Parts: sequence; structure tokens; C-alpha cells
Amino acid sequence: MATSTNAILTPKMVSGLFAKVKGHSSLAKLSGQAPIAFNGNEIMTFSMDGEAAIVAEGAKKPAGEAAFKPVTITPIKFVYQHRVSDEFIHASEEDAIPYLQAFTDGFSVKMARAIDIAAIHGQNPIDGTAADSVSGKSFDTLITQKITYDAATADENIDSAVATILANDGNITGIAMSPDFGAAMAKIKVNGVVQYPEFRFGGNPESFAGYGSDINNTISFKESKDKAIIGDFAGAFRWGYAANVPLEVIQYGDPDGLGDLKRQNQVCLRAEAYVGWGILDPESFVRIVAAGE
Repeated sequence: MATSTNAILTPKMVSGLFAKVKGHSSLAKLSGQAPIAFNGNEIMTFSMDGEAAIVAEGAKKPAGEAAFKPVTITPIKFVYQHRVSDEFIHASEEDAIPYLQAFTDGFSVKMARAIDIAAIHGQNPIDGTAADSVSGKSFDTLITQKITYDAATADENIDSAVATILANDGNITGIAMSPDFGAAMAKIKVNGVVQYPEFRFGGNPESFAGYGSDINNTISFKESKDKAIIGDFAGAFRWGYAANVPLEVIQYGDPDGLGDLKRQNQVCLRAEAYVGWGILDPESFVRIVAAGE
């Protein structure tokens, strides 16, 4: 049985931690962040279909075609833990900083990947299995508009995706690509001339065709057939985290199945983060997927 002491990472550390997430998560990089309450947030989306009407003098005002649709963003608990030398618990506050810095750096990377994997694919990041708590709110589940991927014409795939969104009066702010999609873009030539040199040699341009852009292997995580996702990340997707991140320093027991902590002169640092997200308008996105999905 594990024994631990508890603490709360300071707001400054939490802010810094999630600032780093933006540099490693495609969704965090391309979208807007909003504070999330522990009991969840409800965001009202207001669709205004149809057009405005001219009303003649004395005529009746026609009914509009608007509709309210709530999207609930409920925080999901993510856990990450790591072992360090038990010198940590005997160190002064100054000497303990390198341990905490290394842990928060690792935690930010793991959380960044977790956000993408859970929100895009509806999977538990640790093993890639479907997670019931998030699968119904993932891109793979909710985004039904799809374009079949063709590496030789990857740029035309983007054109088709953009046309699909614009046909629905949607907006486009970003594109998240898998590494092989980026590599396909780098190989496209016309009359022997490379058309998109910014993708060559593993390039990851910050923007493409006026849209925010990111290349990340979380897009094609494990067996996923996703190659790229295009749409209104800034307006039609929201994510956020609850401010408190509990930190446990576990000194006894075997909390992670790697052996007794005391015997190995170690302690286990464990942090929990509560992160939520919501896709406000699925028709504002298109997935480019490999054939056979």
C-alpha cells in the first residue's frame, strides 16, 4: 500500500506547465483555451440559418431559423507519475527545484500528447484503447465529413476539405497534419519544381495557405487512419483545464508496479490534471483519412 504526502502546484507552475503544452499539442496550438470548472462548463452555440428579411409596412415579421444548442465541456482526470531519487524529500527547497522542473517538463509533454490523443481519437493515451468517457466527444466520432487521402495529391485533398467547409458557410483557421501527410506535401512537384518547400526535410511550418498549421504524430496515433484535420479550431473547438493540479510525493509502497520504493531508494511524484474540451460545430471540420476507414 502506498503512503504519500499531498501538495498543490502553484498557479505560476500550472500556468507554465500548460503554456508548454501549447508547443506540443496540435489542438492546444491551433485552438482557443477557456477556464474549465470542476463540475463542467456549458457553452451555448447559436446557429443563425437563413437570411435577414425585408418587412414591408404593415406586414408580419417572418420567423427566423436560428437554434440554440448547448455543448457541455466536462473535465477528465489525467494522471502522470514518475520516480525520482529519495534525495528529493531530504533536499532543501532550492535543491528540490531541479527535480520539480524535470517532472513538470515531462508532465507537460505527456499532457500535451494526452489532450490530442483523447480529444482526436477518443483513446486512453497510455494504451491506445477506446475510452468510453471521451470517445463520444472525439473528432474521430463527431467529424463525419471526410476526404480520402491520396499522397500524390495531398494538396488537392486540402482543397477538397476547404471546399466542403466553405459550402456549409464554415470558417477555416487551421490544419493539423500527420508526419506522413507533411512528407507527402514536401514531395509534390510540378514540372520538377517542389511546390511546398516549407515541408521539406521534416519542416513544420507555423502557417500554411494563411491558416495556422502543425505537424504532429498524435494525429496518426497508433492504428488511426487520420492524416489531417482541417477546420475552425479557433472558433468551433474549446479546451481548458481546472486550475489546481494536485501533486503527491509517494514515499512508500509500489504505486506503479515497478518495485518497492524504499528498497530502490526512490519516491514517486504523481500529478493529476483535469482537462476538458468540446467540439462546438462538427460541420466546421473535415478529416482527411486513409482509404478503408
